[in-house]
Amino acid sequence: MTAVVAPEEVRSEAVQLFGRRDGASAAFDIEVERYASHARVQYWIDYFSTRARRHFEVYLQRAGRYDSMIRTRLAASGLPQDMIFLAMIESGFNQSARSHASAVGLWQFIAPTARRYGLTVDAWVDERRDPGPATDAAIRMITELNDRFGSLYLAAAGYNAGPGKIRAGLARYDFGALNGDDVFFALAERPFLRRETRDYVPKLIAAAIISKNPERWGFNTRDNLWRPLRFDSLVVDFAVGLDVIARLAETTRAVIEEMNPQFVRGVTPPDREVWVRVPEGMKDAVTARLDQLPPGQRITVITHHVSRGETLSRIARQYGVTVEDLRLANRLRTTRLRIGQRLVVPTAMLRERAPAAARPTASRSRTAAPARPTRASTSGTARRMHVVRQGESAWSISQQFGVSLPALLAANGLSRRSLIRPGQTLRIP
Repeated sequence: MTAVVAPEEVRSEAVQLFGRRDGASAAFDIEVERYASHARVQYWIDYFSTRARRHFEVYLQRAGRYDSMIRTRLAASGLPQDMIFLAMIESGFNQSARSHASAVGLWQFIAPTARRYGLTVDAWVDERRDPGPATDAAIRMITELNDRFGSLYLAAAGYNAGPGKIRAGLARYDFGALNGDDVFFALAERPFLRRETRDYVPKLIAAAIISKNPERWGFNTRDNLWRPLRFDSLVVDFAVGLDVIARLAETTRAVIEEMNPQFVRGVTPPDREVWVRVPEGMKDAVTARLDQLPPGQRITVITHHVSRGETLSRIARQYGVTVEDLRLANRLRTTRLRIGQRLVVPTAMLRERAPAAARPTASRSRTAAPARPTRASTSGTARRMHVVRQGESAWSISQQFGVSLPALLAANGLSRRSLIRPGQTLRIP
C-alpha cells in the first residue's frame, strides 16, 4: 500500500529522523537534514514513493547486490558512503544500463570519460559494465570534482553536467558568503543549469532518505533483496567463449555472463590476460579443464563483415548458427545491420550444428588444433555404452571419451539441465 506523506510531515520529521548536529547526521554521512524540506527534494520523495514506486522498489532490491562492495570502496577512499545513492539515481543499480547518450553501467560513464578514469572500453572489454572497476573509476572522478569545487553536491552536479558547466556557473554568479553545498542550491535557482542537473542533487537526497528508511515510505524489500554474487577468479590469456567456460564450470552461460558483464562479445580477448569469474569453488576445476581443452575447442573467433543486402538470418544460415546465437554473441538489440559492420560468429555452436565440409572459410584469430582422438577405436556402426560411476558428470564423461558434451547429451536425449545418476547407462556417440 502506498504511503502518502504530506510536505509538512517531511519538515516535522526531519529533525526527529536526522538528529540535530553539525555536518552530516547520525543517520547519513552526506548533508541531508538542512535540505530535507526543500521543495524539489520533497517532489522527488513523492515521485519515488508514488508514481515511480514500482521502479524504485526494484532499485532497492538490486541494491542488496552492490551495497557492501560500493560502501567499502567509498569508505576506503575517504568519500561518504552515502554517495552510493548517486549510482542509484544514475542507473537504478543496473550494471547493463545504457542511456540515450550511450552512457553505460552502474555509474553511467560515456566512453571517453570512462577511459580518462582508467576503464578499458574496446571491442572486447567494456569495464563500464563491471561494477567493481566502474565504482573505482566513479570514486576517482567524484574525488577529483570534490577537490576542485569543495562540495560534494557541486561534485555531483559536475558528475552530471560536466565540470566545465559548473565552473562556468560559479564564475558567472556571485554567491557572496555562501560556501560548500549551499552554493549548489543557490546555483540551481539561477537560469543556468539544465533541469536534469538542477534536480540531480535533490534526487540524490530523496533517494537517500527513502533508502535509509524504506519501511517508513511503505517499501518492504527485505525478503527480495538481490544477494551479492559469490565467485572465484582465474586468469585467462586466450580467447575462450563464455559458453565454454560455463560448460567447464558446470553452470549456465547466463550465470557466467552475469559474473562477467565486461566481455561484450561473449568471448575473452585473444590478445591479453584478463580475470574471469566462475562460481565459488570452481576455480581449480575450470583451470584444469581449460588447460586440457584443445585450442580448437576453446573458441575460434570467426569475423564476418556485413555486405550490402545481407541480413542476420542469411548470415546465420551461412554459418550454420541461429539468429539468436549471433544476437547473443554480438550483443545486438535488433536485427538491423550496417554495411561493413563486424560480426563475431560463435563457432563453438557452429561445430555442434554444421558438418565439417559445410563450414565456410573465414578469417580466424586463432588456428584450430587437430581434433582430439577418441579413447577407443570402434566401427561406424558399433555402439559404445558407459555406466555412470559415482562422482562422474556428463562433462567428465565427454572428456573421458573425447566427444563433445552437446553430442553426448543429444545421443542420450538429455539437456544441459539434466541430471545423471550412478548406474545410469549412457550411449557414447
